[in-house]
Order: sequence, then structure tokens, then C-alpha cells
Amino acid sequence: MPSLYPAPRRAKWLRPALLLAALLPAFAGANITLPIASVTTAAPNAKPDSAYQTTLTAKISQPRPELMRLLAEIQPARLEQHIRQLVGFHTRHTASDTESTTRGIGAARRAIKAELARCSGGQLQVAFDSHLEPAGPRLARPTEIVNVVATLPGRMAGVAGRERIYVVSGHYDSRASDVNDATSFAPGANDDASGTAAVMEMACVVAAARSRGSLPPMDGTLVFMAVAGEEQGLFGAAHYAKQARSQGKNIAGMITNDIIGSSRAEDGRIDASQVRLFAEGIAAKTELPEAQRKLLASGGESDSATRQLARHVKEVGERHVPGFGVTLIHRRDRYLRGGDHIPFLEQGYPALRLTEPNEDFRHQHQDVRQEAGVQYGDLPEFVDFEYVAKVARVNLAALISLAMAPAAPVGVKMHTEQLENDTRLSWQASPEADLAGYRIVWRDTTASVWQGSMLVGKVLDFRVKGKSKDNYLFGVQAVNKEGYVSVASYPLP
Repeated sequence: MPSLYPAPRRAKWLRPALLLAALLPAFAGANITLPIASVTTAAPNAKPDSAYQTTLTAKISQPRPELMRLLAEIQPARLEQHIRQLVGFHTRHTASDTESTTRGIGAARRAIKAELARCSGGQLQVAFDSHLEPAGPRLARPTEIVNVVATLPGRMAGVAGRERIYVVSGHYDSRASDVNDATSFAPGANDDASGTAAVMEMACVVAAARSRGSLPPMDGTLVFMAVAGEEQGLFGAAHYAKQARSQGKNIAGMITNDIIGSSRAEDGRIDASQVRLFAEGIAAKTELPEAQRKLLASGGESDSATRQLARHVKEVGERHVPGFGVTLIHRRDRYLRGGDHIPFLEQGYPALRLTEPNEDFRHQHQDVRQEAGVQYGDLPEFVDFEYVAKVARVNLAALISLAMAPAAPVGVKMHTEQLENDTRLSWQASPEADLAGYRIVWRDTTASVWQGSMLVGKVLDFRVKGKSKDNYLFGVQAVNKEGYVSVASYPLP
């Protein structure tokens, strides 16, 4: 098809060393910006003057004009075209035809790759990522699994720059009622042409903006990915995540978009006002890694790297898509179900899933048919393209802000040397040349999102007066001169 895009506190009977082993960090929140508290004598730099702080606070808390312009370019009509084109391949089952130019998963992946290459304007690195998956319960024979990957490299060198990667995905394979049926009509309009179309649209919009010079330089790298083999066992995502871990890649965040196409529930209720964001806390493992044991010991079970990423996506997404909510669900996925973010979680990367508020199971994993006057099947007429556009905008706002922002601070510590009702935090200096300073955030221990924040300037040691680590969860973020804010870092004792 032609291109659619224009150019702890220490008890009296405990030694300090025992305290350090017993006490652990906490996090903080970010909706209310308060005056700067006291800087400790260990702070190497002065706090910003009040005028500069006011300006920076405004930049942080208001929608970014450059992001709003970019999000406006996401068009429901183009999303519809992408979805209908994918439906037109009859089936995109993982084991379907790979030679035909008009039918099957082979034709689908070639079309996706071709469109990403056409809209790239030389900005995207577009390639296939393939591997041979052995036969199994959902594959009758060894099958080539092919992901389509479009990479937009960051423009800052190093681990805090282009080596810091954010991945967004949708799966382009589809299925009928029988998961092993590779020939029947399996349109997969919502599951998951909707997510694939959103990824394609985001990639092309960002590429066009960079070609025009209207996209400010991003430190981090964005990877837009259409994956295969999801319905057969998350094969494409698992291959990519394992490969990334073996190569030592720094995937700072991953978002999968799966079933983001419908605002209508099975009972007819329409809710186009929100999207669900699933975020794991502590992983369900027989033996927990030390880092996760520390989270549990300190009451930080809701402060995993994935939950921190989710808070960021929610805050930025809701700020830039007015009237649209990002509903944070404290679960890995829907109840005992899964998606392409799970292989990334298993490799230790922060990963999230976005899904519509109410699934209609008549239009999911169903043969296309009519029974008693009821239409079954995942057809495009049941997709709300305006809704898909809203979800895509949430994605893009979060991804661009993450790539624009500094990397999350490292070496963040919670000081427990003495009994006090203040909270003292310290951290290592961030490497970014455009760093403006740091922000401490906090929330009540029962709250899901940040509730308060404090800009503290370019300091590396800070005491928050009057707020005890006993009562709040804290975190530290890095902020650049343009007001882009990193994901919060959890302080260790």
C-alpha cells in the first residue's frame, strides 16, 4: 500500500550495623510541588534560585507543547487503514502461509516492514528479527518466528543515552477458535492488529517529525516492534528479550499493546475514557532475588522497577491526553493470563501491558460466524479507531518523555545513621550535560501514585524535614533543563 505519512530507624538496643541490615528504602510521590527544604552540608552544589525553580516546576507539571503537537499527528483514519490491511491477509496465524503475497503471516510481516521503511525518511533502522522455534503443543512443526523491528537511535552516547532503550510492541499474529488452526479466517482486528497498528503509527509519526526537525533530540533509543508467535507461546517477544539480556542491553522500559481496540463491553456498555495498565510488583518466584527481598522487607512491594515505570506512564499519559485515564492495575496481567511483556519481566526488565477496559470475548479467539443472531469473530467493525488513537497517544507521550528525560539516578541511599523524624537521601551524580537537578517524590504507604514532590537542585545529599521514612515511601528523580523527569529510583539503606 502507498505510504500514509508525509515527509529504618535504629532501636536503642540495636547496633547501627544491625539497623542497616534491617532497614530499607522507600519511595515518594509527585503531584504537589512544595518549597525546597534544607540541603545538608554534604551537598556539593547550590539549590536553584526561586525564579528558576518556578520556571522548571511549570515545565514539569504542564503538558509539553512539542508533545501535544506530536500526539495530534496520530490519526484514527491511518490506524483504521493499517488494521484493515492486516485483516485482509485472511489469517496471520504463526504457522500460516509465508510465501503468498496476499495471504498469511509472511505477507503480513513483509507489508509491515515495507510500510515502516517507506515512512521512515531514513530515520528508522527497520529489520526482521527471526529465529526457528521448535515444534510443540501449539506448533505442529519447527517454525520461523519473525519480529519486525524499527529502531530510532538516541542522540546521546553511553549507557545514559542511546544505550538506554525503550521498547513498545504489538503482536501481529492472529488465531481462530482452535489455536492450531492455521488456515481458517482469523482477522485479529482487535487482537492484535490494533496494537500493531498503534506501534506502526507511532513509529511513522516520530520518524516524520525527526525528518522535519520538529522533534527535539532524545537521549534514549526507541524500539518499535511488531512481534509474532504471541498466540502460540509469546515466542517472538521471548526471543527478543532473551537476546537482549544475553547481549547486555539496557532495556529501561517495555510496553506491550494487546487488545486496545474496543471501547464497548460485552453487555453493550461503552467506556472510551480509560485504558488499563497492568504492572507487576514482586514476581512470583520460588526463590526471590536479593533486591526483591529488600523491597518486601521495607514495605516496598509496590516499588518495583515496573511499578515505577507504570507511575511515570500514567502521569505523563494523563497529562497529555486530556479526559483519558490510565488505570493502574497492580497485577502482572489480567487474572492468570499473559502477554508479550512477560518474557521481558522474566529477563529482569521493567515491562507493562496496556489493554482496553472491558474485553468482549465474542470477538476474541473466535471463529467468524453467527449464532442465534450474534456475530462472533474479531472483525474490524468492532474496533473503535478513535479509542485506539487515544491509547497510541498515551504510549507515545510516555515513550518520548522517557527518551527525552535523564536516566534514573543511581546509587540512591536512605540514611539511617541516627534516630530522626526527618528523611535524609543521597545519590550519585547523573552524567547528562543538560541536567537541571533532582526531584524527591513521596507518597503514603497505602497510595498507588506519587502525592508530593520537591525540587532540590543540583545536590547529591538532601534532608526532607518533617517527613519520616517510617510513614512515607520516597524516591529520587533526575530532571533536565527542559523539565523532562526520569523514572524514580528506590533508595537503599
